[in-house]
Amino acid sequence: MHIGLDDPLKPDVAGLLEAHGRFTAEHSPPGTCHRLDAHGLARPEITFWTARDETGAVLGCIALKALGEGRGEIKSMHVAADRRGKGVARALVQAVIEEARGRGYTWLGLETGRSDGFAPSRALYARMGFEPCPPFGDYLPETFSYCMSRTL
Repeated sequence: MHIGLDDPLKPDVAGLLEAHGRFTAEHSPPGTCHRLDAHGLARPEITFWTARDETGAVLGCIALKALGEGRGEIKSMHVAADRRGKGVARALVQAVIEEARGRGYTWLGLETGRSDGFAPSRALYARMGFEPCPPFGDYLPETFSYCMSRTL
């Protein structure tokens, strides 16, 4: 597996981002998804990576949004359904943690969902040192959003 910077507008990434959109919509109440589409992930304050296998096939993706003041947010972490449970998500999150540290960030946050569909993601983040935290940025309390963070 190779993790590298990538372009969310590439055609071969589109299928994975579409699957991410279907997954979040299926496991979230209407109007509660905070995912970014490919154009949103191509904004200057966002860095986007993919994990690819030895043939170049896309296995998963993740993004890091610069929030300013030494803070960053994980966005759009998604692994292809047939590649889950094989360490792809962990490797992607670890790559973002290392990048955030390299940038001098002291805090890294994320938002995920509260439903059972997001339980594996919440468990992974917890194993990687993230803890529940109050909503940050534009996320509101008492909503479907489940925010987590860790210091770096």
